[in-house]
Amino acid sequence: MTVADVTEVPEQVALPPLSATPRPSQRTSGLRKAALFLAQMSTEEAGQIVAHLRPWDVEMLTAELVQLGAAESAEIDDVMHELHALLRGGQLYRSGGEEFTREILAAGFGSVRADELLARVNAAYTEMPFASLGNADVRQLATFLKDEHPQVIALVLAHLSAAQAVEILSVFLPDQQAAVAHRVAAMDRTSPEMVRLVEDELSRRMGSLLHEDMTTAGGVDALVEIINRSPRPTERSILEWLDNTDPELAAQVRDQMFLFEDIVTIDDRSLQQVLREVEVNDLATALKGARPDVRHKVIRNLSQRAAENLAEELELLGPVRARTVEEAQIEVVGIIRGMEASGVLTINRGGDEELIC
Repeated sequence: MTVADVTEVPEQVALPPLSATPRPSQRTSGLRKAALFLAQMSTEEAGQIVAHLRPWDVEMLTAELVQLGAAESAEIDDVMHELHALLRGGQLYRSGGEEFTREILAAGFGSVRADELLARVNAAYTEMPFASLGNADVRQLATFLKDEHPQVIALVLAHLSAAQAVEILSVFLPDQQAAVAHRVAAMDRTSPEMVRLVEDELSRRMGSLLHEDMTTAGGVDALVEIINRSPRPTERSILEWLDNTDPELAAQVRDQMFLFEDIVTIDDRSLQQVLREVEVNDLATALKGARPDVRHKVIRNLSQRAAENLAEELELLGPVRARTVEEAQIEVVGIIRGMEASGVLTINRGGDEELIC
């Protein structure tokens, strides 16, 4: 039995008397019609009906009932006419809602199964905090946030993608970047009340409807992800500020970061694997302006022919913009981090003796 077949109710469920003049419903979806129909019945009768539905139909109907709320009497009349049933005159129309839905499901499946179904539906319909900012114009958002307290900015950035956070952070002055970064790193679990206050203010000033949620956001991992995607000047500014204001936190961040210069810490065998994945043009660009020990480490792990090709590429490049060099270095670091994530190599974070493939 499907939701569309909801008119085929069990014989033991008593329907209200038939209407003499049915009126077709043109604007209501089949799923909403089924939910409105159930909402006019007792929980026991509704429970008997949902017990005959397929699991997926029950889940869809559960979601619809939870969101149903109060309906216009005209809409309910249309549905009841279409389903060949009309409520007795003067009877109050019932609305849906989570409690009513739980009662129906409990009558059909028992309280444990009812709670499971509601939990699944609620999880599916719960938005992450600041989800409406996902498609927001980043520059406008940065302009909006730049005059806020660093703690407020950190809360918002911790819930955005790393790419968005980087672009917003790069608009701020160095001192503000550092202050926000420090708070992102120090953040762990954020109270729903704090999230709600910030979301309400964003809603008021930006016209976006945001929803409450409890989440784990921020922390050292979030800051490392932001720094790893940042332009080099932003990265240096944040790290220098952390070194001066919170050396212990700075050490934690550096332990989890991998900078292009950290290539010198990779063992030769692993570095050779990395270099096989890097385009020669990207490698040459990344080495422009690199420290001598970094260049030496890379060249030492290339074959003679590859080293000659690299030398030729370096000569052909000529002057390169600093931003282009940074982008190439980020590309190489991205390859290294990807190989680390897949288990191909292990990066020494300060405590390991050796890196192995």
